[in-house]
Formats: sequence, structure tokens, C-alpha cells
Amino acid sequence: MCFISYRNSLTLWLTQLFCFPDGIDNVLFIIVSSVAFPRKSRISFVEMSSRKSKSSNLIQADYVSQVQRILRERFCHQSPHGNLFGVQVQYKHLIELLKRTAIHGESNSVLIIGPRGSGKTMLINHALKELMEVEGVSENILQVHLNGLLQINDKIALKEITRQLNLENVVGDKVFGSFAENLSFLLEALKKGDRTSSCPVIFILDEFDLFAHHKNQTLLYNLLDISQSAQTPVVIIGLTCRLDILELLEKRVKSRFSHRQIHLMNSFSFPQYLKIFKEQLSLPSIFPEKIFAEKWNENVQSLSEDRSVKEVLQKHFNVSKNLRSLHMLLILLLHFWFCLGNMLALNRVTPSHPFITAADLMEANQLCSMDSKGNIVHGLSVLEICLIIAMKHLNDIYEEEPFNFQMVYNEFQKFVQRKAHSVYNFEKPVVMKAFEHLQQLELIRPMERTSVNAQREYQLMKLLLDNTQIMNALQKYPNCPTDVRQWATSSLSWL
Repeated sequence: MCFISYRNSLTLWLTQLFCFPDGIDNVLFIIVSSVAFPRKSRISFVEMSSRKSKSSNLIQADYVSQVQRILRERFCHQSPHGNLFGVQVQYKHLIELLKRTAIHGESNSVLIIGPRGSGKTMLINHALKELMEVEGVSENILQVHLNGLLQINDKIALKEITRQLNLENVVGDKVFGSFAENLSFLLEALKKGDRTSSCPVIFILDEFDLFAHHKNQTLLYNLLDISQSAQTPVVIIGLTCRLDILELLEKRVKSRFSHRQIHLMNSFSFPQYLKIFKEQLSLPSIFPEKIFAEKWNENVQSLSEDRSVKEVLQKHFNVSKNLRSLHMLLILLLHFWFCLGNMLALNRVTPSHPFITAADLMEANQLCSMDSKGNIVHGLSVLEICLIIAMKHLNDIYEEEPFNFQMVYNEFQKFVQRKAHSVYNFEKPVVMKAFEHLQQLELIRPMERTSVNAQREYQLMKLLLDNTQIMNALQKYPNCPTDVRQWATSSLSWL
């Protein structure tokens, strides 16, 4: 009888074998304790193991949150992390120029030219980070960051300069606000200094070509004029993606520019691209938990050697070599308005799923390459789908010539009459409303500006979807009627 009770007790504890993730040693210990100790002792051991498991999960969650924070900062804020790839020569040139200004008081001007995503901002951030680490420089240098997309004219740019230099419109009891007074005050403040006693000022002008479109290029002229004089040491750094930037400058501005140019081109090979991918995902050596960081980096190493991962990266490399597209593949959120589940690979990192797998990256690749207009088609009604198919047939018949609503309606009526389905027999005002909804979704657009007196039925339109997008969207359209799908696949419409 005693043997049977112990056997039942062992059976009960063996059935709970898979409930303990802490290893077989703990389970064997609990099994032995179930025989050797009374019931109260066994319960205490179970509670201890449960608390240990919960504690390990909390620690794991803390590590995962730290990983997410590090990678989010790295990808979203362009933090100067790791090594620069393929731009060592350009970086050396830039940092030497900045040190001559910051340490020796030498004024300079330079243009950094390269396509979007080539690393111009990253190059600047790395150079400024190294410059600020030089002893005695960080306290004695001023930085002014301007962007041609934000400072759309010289007046706004001048106010931003005075704000960043802490000279906001007040000197003593005098308050002024006109552009001429602001400019004269700023120039006077800069010209009073000299190379030995004044703080160097670094002007970084992003989208430099947009400043060249300002009236008379007054701001550029005065900044470059100061850089050519023996006054306050300044360095003007312009970032642009236009190769013809010098042609946009006026003669008086061009004569004051030093004509230094740093060109950035993504010239690295696929093995280097793969190395960048691995380094961007790897955790730094200063990560607080060394064991977790080693496991994470080992997983990243094996991930970079996976065949399917290499195929995905090769596709991205063939399309674009810039790191921005690589960051888009690895970024945490695809877009802030996406619903639950529409996340990229890194958002799959959870305590229960602590490491990235090849399947996660494949899913992220599908989300990155997803057609936005095709997704809009998935949410259309059957009537709107029919109108798009009618426009597709009109494009096939008339070789991409523009169409109007009446032509689309007539094409739709041919389909309704042929199928003789009352389910598709909508009144003309209803069809017109669906047609206008397609225009609101920007799937079609008018060829000319809409006139007040023009009849809407005869306004010429153009379809913004090609045949491949339409057919791919229909394949994924939920519960698409068979006859509608067949109508779309027919080579020509019914005449």
C-alpha cells in the first residue's frame, strides 16, 4: 500500500516534468524530495523553483529592453556607433580640418557631397564625437546646426543662429527684430573676435543647396566672408546631394568659398555589406550582462552565415548599397500608424523569443518590400475593384491613353450585361461615388486641373496602378468573386 502511494506520487511529479525550464537536475531533485520529504516540504520546493523561474524571466526581460533601447538609438538617431565603412580617407580629411579650426583657430569651409543615404550625417556625427573628446575643446567650441528644409529663408536662419548662440534678440536694454538689425548684430559679434581669444564656431548646413536658393544668398555670403577673414574662427560645413552645387552659387559667394569638397560614394562590396549588417546588430562590449551579450553576438554571427539571410541581404545590396535601406530592414517599427503585428524583425525580440532568427528577417523583408498601393486595393469594395479592372482594360485597349468616368462606366456595364448578375447592377450615382473614392485614395488622378464648370463624368483621368500591381492585389484580395477575377485575367475587354 505504501509502495502504491509512492508510485502515484512519482507519477504525479513526472507528469509535471515539462513545467520546469530550469533543467533536469531541478526536476530530479524535486522527484527525490517527493519521496523523501513530507508534502509541505515538497510544496515549498515547488514554490522556490517557480519564484526562481519568474526571477530569471524578469532578468531576461530587462536584458531584452536594454537591447531594444541600444538598437533603437543606433538605427533611429544615427548615433556614432562602431566603425565607419569605406569612408576612412574622407573621415581623416574632415577631422583634420575640424581640429585646425578648434585647436589652431583656422577658419575653413568645406562641402560634403554624396547621394542620400551615403552617410554624410553619420560622418559628421563621428567627427564631432571625436573632436569633443579632445581635451579642452568641448568647453571652448560652439555648434550651429541649420537645415534648408526648416530654415526656408535667411531671416528664419538668422533667428535660429542667434538662438543657438544664446544671443536671442537682446543686447543690454536694446531689443530688435528686423532682419537687417539681426544680421548686423551677428556680424558685429563675430567680427569682434580674433583667432586667439574667441571660441571657434562650427556651422553645419544640411541641405546646403536649398540655402543657395535664398534671395541674394545673403546668409551664405556673410558666413563665407567671415571664414575668409582673420576674425572669429569659423568652419562652414555644407551637406548636399547635388553634384552641381557650385553652379548654384553666385560669383561673389563662390569667390569666398575654399572649394574644398569631400565626396562620399557607397563603394563597398557585398562581404563588407554583410560585415556592416553583423556589426549593426551586435551588442557593444560595455553591455552590462556579458554572458547574454556573447550569446546574442554568437546568434548574430550564425545569422549572417545563414543562406536565406544572405539572399535577402544580397537583394537589398543589389537594389541600393546605402545603409538607410539596411536600417529600414532592421528598424523597430515599420510605421507608427501600423496596427499590432506589423513590426519589423527587432520588434519580435521578447523574453520568450530573445534572439532574432532567419524567419524573422524573412518576414521583415516581406514587410519592407510590401506595395503600399497594393495594400490599399485589399481594402476596396467589389464595385471599386470592378472599376479598377475596367480602367485596366481601357489602358490595354487604348494604350495608356487617359479615360473618363463615362468610359469606365460603359466598360463596367459590358461586364454586368455579360454576366447578367443583379449583384453588380449598381445605379450610376453609386458608381460615381465609388469612382470619386478611388480619386481620394490617389489610385487615379486627373490629367488637368479641375474646372468649376467641367462635367465630372468627362474629366480625363489616369490610373496610378500598373497591371502587375492589380493582378498581385487581386490574388490576395479576400473572397474575390471568381467571375471578377476571370474578367481581370482576360486579355481584352468585351467589345
